[in-house]
Amino acid sequence: MGKNGDLSNFERGMVVGARRAGQSVSETADLLGFSRTTISRVYREWSEKEKISSERQFCGRKCLVDPRGQRRMARLVQADRKATVTQITTRYNQGVQKSISERTTRRTLKQMGYSKKFGRGQQNSAIKDGENVASLSEESQFLQQHSDEGHSLQTETESNESQEPLT
Repeated sequence: MGKNGDLSNFERGMVVGARRAGQSVSETADLLGFSRTTISRVYREWSEKEKISSERQFCGRKCLVDPRGQRRMARLVQADRKATVTQITTRYNQGVQKSISERTTRRTLKQMGYSKKFGRGQQNSAIKDGENVASLSEESQFLQQHSDEGHSLQTETESNESQEPLT
């Protein structure tokens, strides 16, 4: 049996209301479409702890780079678009109490919309519409993608042969 998502507060309230109205566990399960185990667990939690909401949103590791940190990182990238990941990480760590690794910096930049542009073999390629390019490591550069604008970019090799558009 697979696990489904946690019940919403409304669904928990329906379970508690049906049980308080005098319906049995089986009748409530048939009525609402949840398992009998779920019905009895939700009602027991409510009767013992008066718990009517899920605490699942509080589980898991907290993010080291919150939205405010993402805005700060974006300002660092915009200030120096040729900065490497090491440089961005060093500058970011100067102003925060919890320092982050280069991997966290790469992951955060990717989540923010910076994606890999080209690798080591195409470093000297000419870029059309290249004003959004930021170098994020010594061997690769990244381009901020704007999915709502739908830009596609072409790279040209040193022999001026046009390659397929990159999206």
